[in-house]
Amino acid sequence: MHKSFQTTMFLLFSFSLVVIFASCVNTRKVAYFNDVQDSARIVSKANLEPVIQKKDILSISVSSLSSEATVIFNTPNLPITPSSTITPNTPQTAGYLVADDGTIKFPLIGNILAAGLTKKQLEDNITKLLVDRKLLFDPIVSARFLNFRVTVLGEVNHPGVVIVPSEQISILEAIGQAGDLTIYGLRNNVILIRQEGPVKLVKRLNLNSSKILQSPYFFLKSNDVIYVEPGKAKVASTDLTRQLLPIIFSGISVVVIVLNSLLK
Repeated sequence: MHKSFQTTMFLLFSFSLVVIFASCVNTRKVAYFNDVQDSARIVSKANLEPVIQKKDILSISVSSLSSEATVIFNTPNLPITPSSTITPNTPQTAGYLVADDGTIKFPLIGNILAAGLTKKQLEDNITKLLVDRKLLFDPIVSARFLNFRVTVLGEVNHPGVVIVPSEQISILEAIGQAGDLTIYGLRNNVILIRQEGPVKLVKRLNLNSSKILQSPYFFLKSNDVIYVEPGKAKVASTDLTRQLLPIIFSGISVVVIVLNSLLK
């Protein structure tokens, strides 16, 4: 009876240790904005207006009092029918492609600089050119991005490419579209990769801090890449020794229970 009591106490002690260690986990590392008080007003410093970049694909629609005169300007926006010489898997995207020199080829006008401008600036430039060259009377020009997307990789539940029809997305929205970070993702060291001309910008962001809401990188740009690094816990979980420990403890528990039954 005495040995049975000792065995029971040993099991209770082991279970208590597991509970204690589990309760000591620091949840602040997996919480967003853990420095925010009960109430806060945070003004974002980010520029919400996206800037056109090289390789962007734009939809530029032109309308005026003469619908016949505007047809030629809207032709590049029409869906492209694949020809027999193109494989079925080849994507056929309509729109105006921004070339490596930053220009688009616009009907009857020629090359127009687009890279580095906002949509509004490009719309104003095209409108002025159409009027100055007397191609259209009182034209209305509207531009949209056809390829605004960001990529989310690493320790998220659903990594992949996020298409952004609204042309505006924050880093939190992009991560949300990817199913949020896993428990192993480093929230204080999220990597943003952005192409700025010939240079690739790599920025590390801390989602644990509310300062991210004021960051100029809070709102993403087209073709941005978000990479979430795994923490030490993820690396440790793949270690063979860590994988065997639960099995060893389970085996010891079974042996103790069997011995307890034999000694009764």
